[in-house]
Amino acid sequence: MASRHKGIGRRTLLVTAAVATGALLTPVTARATPRMAADTGVVRALDKAAHPLRSTEPGGDTADLRALGAMVGDAKVVGLGEATHGSHEFFAMKERVFRYLVEEKGFTAFALELSWSAGLRIDDYLRTGEGGDARTVAKAALADSPWNREEFVHLIAWMRDYNLRHPGRTVHFLGDDIGAPTLDDAFFARITDYVGRTDPRALARLDGLYTGLRPIDDYLAYLDKPIAERRENAVRARQALELVQGLPVTDPRAAAWAEQNARSVARTAAFMTVDPHDEATLPSFERLRDEVMAQNITWWRQHTGQKVLLSAHDDHVGRAAGNPGLYPRTQGAFLNDTMGRDYLPIGSTFSQGSFLSKDTALGGPWKEFTVRPPAPETNEYTLDQVRYRDFYLDLRTAPAAAKSWLGVTRPTREYGTEYPEPPGNVALARSYDVLVHLHEVRAAEPARGAGSRSGVASLGVPGPASSWPSRPTAGRGA
Repeated sequence: MASRHKGIGRRTLLVTAAVATGALLTPVTARATPRMAADTGVVRALDKAAHPLRSTEPGGDTADLRALGAMVGDAKVVGLGEATHGSHEFFAMKERVFRYLVEEKGFTAFALELSWSAGLRIDDYLRTGEGGDARTVAKAALADSPWNREEFVHLIAWMRDYNLRHPGRTVHFLGDDIGAPTLDDAFFARITDYVGRTDPRALARLDGLYTGLRPIDDYLAYLDKPIAERRENAVRARQALELVQGLPVTDPRAAAWAEQNARSVARTAAFMTVDPHDEATLPSFERLRDEVMAQNITWWRQHTGQKVLLSAHDDHVGRAAGNPGLYPRTQGAFLNDTMGRDYLPIGSTFSQGSFLSKDTALGGPWKEFTVRPPAPETNEYTLDQVRYRDFYLDLRTAPAAAKSWLGVTRPTREYGTEYPEPPGNVALARSYDVLVHLHEVRAAEPARGAGSRSGVASLGVPGPASSWPSRPTAGRGA
């Protein structure tokens, strides 16, 4: 999410939450271009490196993912990007790849570019079944986000069913972001209840520090508060974190979680001191956001030992952003610094199709937009001439001609919460270790109301996404 954003809007700083900077960008209108020939030597080299992706739909045979498993190797965190925040194929592919990593590579956590508090709400449901069914929980936790879609209802339902079938090896969900938070009374109780049990005398002090900040149930309304008030709240939230950190530790695990939740409040409050009217401050806030996302992933790894599939927009999983002026350092760059080869970024591209976005990053309905095949100067144009309709390749081991081409910066489609917006400038091999290219995508399916009998999650035990119309993904020339 972000401003030119990948999180909740590529053009809005608060990833769903803060300031629309789209007016500062020059809209680019999609246009048809003649199918000019790409460099045949490059295409032949890419052909040699490409592995066909037979389907993006979860369920069914996964033989076509074995090469991907080899590329993942011993990585502990895999960042799987998306070129849009609103295409079915990207979202469905996330579930398909996650299932494979769970079943074949020992992964047990799915991380999403979502607030920490919302992630905990989903994880509570996965662990206990409390809160209704997958559709009800998804509606509450994902409301107003790009992921309030049938595809994520299906993912959550599958994860819950997996836990029922594997009580000794459960899967988990985390939100690693600080944008667009809902810090309700139940979330603050995760902190205050711990303090009350550990040192009741400190509880009154903590309640006083959180006054004015608790709860945040409408982040847009919170951003309308005077900036001086928001800055004072950020100071108080930091003091509350220090209070929790200073308590005597009798239960190390409970202390670690209480501290992490208090840290999430402090970081969120600091992030929400942004001045939406001062564009010069946006890069520093976006850098903070990406750093915090990486720190949340690292914390989860340290305290659970779980392998994590990290789902976010391409700019957040890659080592470099398509717009480095706004995103001076990405989550992927921070993770690369701390984890080295234990972090594997996978980028995604597509040639044409439809996705959901908005006319304006803040407010307004999600709409369907369609783009035609890309212009010859783009990365997607050459990628789409590889013999497979959909494919993936290891950028680290590509033939020399392909590797040279992959190292050059070119326009690349990256669509977030607001459309139209200009393409990013990406050198694929510098940002990612692996790339997935899809020939065509379609708009993700908006989530139906809780309790709907037509959604797979409402059926209790989800199977393959049979309610989603499929399309062939076999090779064009293979």
